[in-house]
Amino acid sequence: MIRVDLRSDTVTHPSPDMKKAMYDAELGDDVYGDDPTVNHLQEKAAELLGKEAGLFVSSGTQGNLVSVLAQAQRGDEVLVGDQCHIMNSEAGGTMVLGSVVLYPIKTDEFGFLEPDLIRSAVKPRDYHKPPTRLLTIENTHNASSGRALSPEHMKSMADAGHEKGLNVHLDGARIFNAAVALDVPVSDLSKHVDSATFCLSKGLSCPIGSVVVGSREFIQEADRWRKMLGSGMRQVGAVAAAGIIALDLMVERMQEDHDAAKHISSRMAEMPGISVDPEHIQTNIIRFGVPQHTGDQIAAQLKEEGVYINGGDSDLRIVTHYGVTKDDYEFAISALDRVMKNIV
Repeated sequence: MIRVDLRSDTVTHPSPDMKKAMYDAELGDDVYGDDPTVNHLQEKAAELLGKEAGLFVSSGTQGNLVSVLAQAQRGDEVLVGDQCHIMNSEAGGTMVLGSVVLYPIKTDEFGFLEPDLIRSAVKPRDYHKPPTRLLTIENTHNASSGRALSPEHMKSMADAGHEKGLNVHLDGARIFNAAVALDVPVSDLSKHVDSATFCLSKGLSCPIGSVVVGSREFIQEADRWRKMLGSGMRQVGAVAAAGIIALDLMVERMQEDHDAAKHISSRMAEMPGISVDPEHIQTNIIRFGVPQHTGDQIAAQLKEEGVYINGGDSDLRIVTHYGVTKDDYEFAISALDRVMKNIV
């Protein structure tokens, strides 16, 4: 029996306040634009991130997809980090459905793209090459143990893209985690980009959904792409209501997840066979190394102990989140310690 599920913060269940709000939500037809709950969520999200308008979408992957398709045409080039989620974990949707070219830029250990690398990646006007239209950046950076990039980092990357005439999109799936970790308003992390998306269904603990924000013109085009992808939703205020509660009540509590991840990583650093630097853990993601070819075995043995994580070869991940107690975390730490002593 699984007692602790640490595969991702997507496994969270809605809070009691969310469930009540979903039950009581005032509804309309969102395709017609008259679902008041969706409209409230979209307006609230746009205001928080400092943008003109918002669009409720089914997932972070869809949010990134409609954002790219609304800003890059067939045959255009999009600059991405080589470790980014859009390129490595979204099934190639932008390439397959948008026929855009993704050009990877080396990502440093913190998830940062050096501005000079951004500038040099933009192609000259040459019919042998695709025209570069868009830069995408990610914060927090999943592959870098959820590192939070500062407002200064965000500005320097966005400025480099804008200098070369590019629009800039932020994959901010966990942007509120970044804001909490850095103790800054979330708008400080989004004000220099043209569009952004964030997930309600991760650390904010909603059952479904993400929100895309940007200019009104951009949101109109993103909405057209959402419809084209078959994702025009009707009385979706029943789900969006949870997002309103999340933005009101679930942001500050993310610090609990960050504190738990810090504590767990410091205990893991003492275990045999585990490579992790607690100083690099800022938010709710712990990426850690294990001996080569043992990751799937470790995950399988943990599952037998009642702890669920994703497998892999030698790079594994633990994600802390709402709904897991301190006792649950201690249970997981003890189980991992026992498993590692068997492995090494």
